[in-house]
Order: sequence, then C-alpha cells, then structure tokens
Amino acid sequence: MTESEILAKLAAQALVEKKGIDVKIMDLRGLPSAPTSFFVIASGNVPSHVSALSDHVHEIIKKATGINPSKVEGYANAEWILMDYFDVVVHIFQQSKRDFYRLEQLWEDGTTLEIEN
Repeated sequence: MTESEILAKLAAQALVEKKGIDVKIMDLRGLPSAPTSFFVIASGNVPSHVSALSDHVHEIIKKATGINPSKVEGYANAEWILMDYFDVVVHIFQQSKRDFYRLEQLWEDGTTLEIEN
C-alpha cells in the first residue's frame, strides 16, 4: 500500500468516525488528466458538521503521520472544504454543494475504493 493510499484511508476513516455522509475514496491514479492520486469525498449536514469533519481529518492525519495539509480552502463558510495533501485531496461538502459540483460523476472513470468500517 502506498503512502498516498494510507493517507486517503486515514482521511476516510476519520470522516466515518465523525458521521460523515456517503464517504468515498476515488482512486484517480489511472487517469492521465487527474489533478491528484486520490479524492476523498464526504458530506456533512450543516456548516458546523462540515467544519468538525475537517478538524477531525486534520487531527487524525497529523497524529498518525505528522503531515499537515498544504492548503485548506472554504473553512470560513463550510459549504465545501477542500484539504490538499498533494496526492490526496479531501472534499467535504454540504449536500447541496456536493449535488451541484458532482465530483463523483466528473471523475467516474476513476475507481471507488472500499472503506473499512
């Protein structure tokens, strides 16, 4: 298992632990136009849930690996928070934003990995 795959699985587990909705890992390594190796995608109910999910992902990854995201965007309004770990990008949405941007459909040529509960 690669370091990127471990990071993606850590993020997904953190999201599941905090009751993230419809958590998915998308493996994009086989797609030449992909901006990263993995997308981890989840939804939260309300802005406070979305930001709590982001906080937990940060805490779990930092504790396990010592790695901080290179960039976090959208935290202030918590409609869509993007956490950039270079080879892994975590997307945490309010459901309306997830439905609007449809990342799973845009990158459907990627492989969706199983998340162990």
